[in-house]
Amino acid sequence: MTGVPAPGLGLPLAHGVGSRHDLPLSPFYAYAGAFAALLVSFLALGLLWSSSRFRGDEAGRPLPTSVQRVADAPATRTALRLLGAAVALFFLLHLLLGPDDPDRNPAAGALYVLLWVGLVPASLLLGPVWRLLNPLRTLYALRPPRNPRPLPAAVGIRPAAAGLLLFTWLELVAPDNTATTTLLAALAVHLGVQLLGAARHGDRWFAHADPFEVYSSLLARLSPLGRRADGRLVLRSPFHGLDSTPQTPGLVATVCVLLGSTAYDGLSDNPRWITTLQTSSLGPTATATLGLLAVTALAAACYGLCAGALRLMDRSLATPLTSFAHSLLPIALGYLVAHYFSLFVTEGPRTVIMAGGTDNALAPASPLGPGGLATLQVAAIVTGHVLGVVAAHDRSVRLFPPARAVAGQLPLFVLMIAYTLGGIGLLIA
Repeated sequence: MTGVPAPGLGLPLAHGVGSRHDLPLSPFYAYAGAFAALLVSFLALGLLWSSSRFRGDEAGRPLPTSVQRVADAPATRTALRLLGAAVALFFLLHLLLGPDDPDRNPAAGALYVLLWVGLVPASLLLGPVWRLLNPLRTLYALRPPRNPRPLPAAVGIRPAAAGLLLFTWLELVAPDNTATTTLLAALAVHLGVQLLGAARHGDRWFAHADPFEVYSSLLARLSPLGRRADGRLVLRSPFHGLDSTPQTPGLVATVCVLLGSTAYDGLSDNPRWITTLQTSSLGPTATATLGLLAVTALAAACYGLCAGALRLMDRSLATPLTSFAHSLLPIALGYLVAHYFSLFVTEGPRTVIMAGGTDNALAPASPLGPGGLATLQVAAIVTGHVLGVVAAHDRSVRLFPPARAVAGQLPLFVLMIAYTLGGIGLLIA
C-alpha cells in the first residue's frame, strides 16, 4: 500500500512515502534491466548448469551441538511460547481497553506491520519463528484433545491459503480495517476456526491451517538456518531449503495468494483504479474485493497455463503444478520486500513507540529517498525472479531428460518475464 490509500477503503496505514508513480525511475531502464538480468541468467544456466546441485533437506553444515541443545531445550521452547502469549495478551488488551484511533492505539500497527511484515525478515533470519511463538499453540496446550482425528492428506495447506486470502482482504480492502470492532471481529473468527480445527485434528492443524504459521514456514525455506532430514540444526544455502519445500496440496494456491495480493496492493495505488473504485456502481468495497480476487486468479491462471504447457512437453511429469511451485516463493518474497519495506521501517518503529505509551507518535523518515526506494523495489523484484529462474532450472534438469531440460523450462521463463514486467509496471506505471 505504498502511497495514498484509496478513498473510502479505511486504510490509514500507508505502505510507504509518497506515490509510487512519482518515483524517479526510468521505465525503459527498469524494464530493459529486468529483462536482461533474466535472459542472461537463463542462458548462463542453460550452458553451465547441466545437473541438479540442490539436495533439499539432506544439505547443510551442522551447527555446534551446544547451539542445538539450547535451541531444542524445553526451557527455550517454553520461554518462546510465553513470549508469544504475552505479546498477544498485550495486543488484546490494547484492542479491548485502548482508544479506537490508530494514531493512539498500536494494535493495528502490531497486526499489519509488526506481525504481517515483520515475519518476513524474522523468518528469513531465524527460520519458522511463528511456529515457536504462536499463542494459539499455547492455548491449545492447555487442553489438548484426547483422540484427535488425522488430517486428510488432500487438505494440505489449503485452509491456510484461504486464511491468507481473507487476511489480505482485511488489510487491503475491508472498510475501517483499523477500527477496534473490526479487528476484534477478525480475531474472534481466527481464534474460532483455529481452535475448533485443533480440537478436532490436534496441533498438526496449525501447520496446515494457521495462515501466519504457514506464511512464516514458507518464507523460512529461504533462510540460511534450517533443519536437515535427521533433525540437525544446520547452516545451508537458501536454495537447498527452497528445494526441500514439500509439494503439498495448496502450495500453489498459497503462493498465488501472496503474489496476487501484493500485485493488487500495487494496483490499488493506480489513479485509474482509484477512479474506478470511486465511480463503480457496486461500491468501493465490492469493487475492490472483485479486483483482489481477479488479480489473484490471474496470477494462478498464468501459472496454471505454464504447468499445462510443461505437461504437454513431457507427459511423464505427473505433478506439473507442484513440481515447480517452490520457484515462485522467491518471486513472492521479492514482491513483499518491494511493497512493504518502506512501511516496515517507518510504521514499525512508530508502532513500537505507541506501544510504549506515546500518543500520536511520528513515524521516522524513511532511510531511503524516492530514488533509493525505487531502486530497492525494482532490485527486489528482479532478484526474486532471478532466484526463481535458478530454482526452476535446477528442478528442470532433475526432472527432464538432458535433451529437453532447457527447452522444458521455457514456459516458466516466459511466465517469470511476465510476472517481472507486470510487477515493475505496477510500481512505476
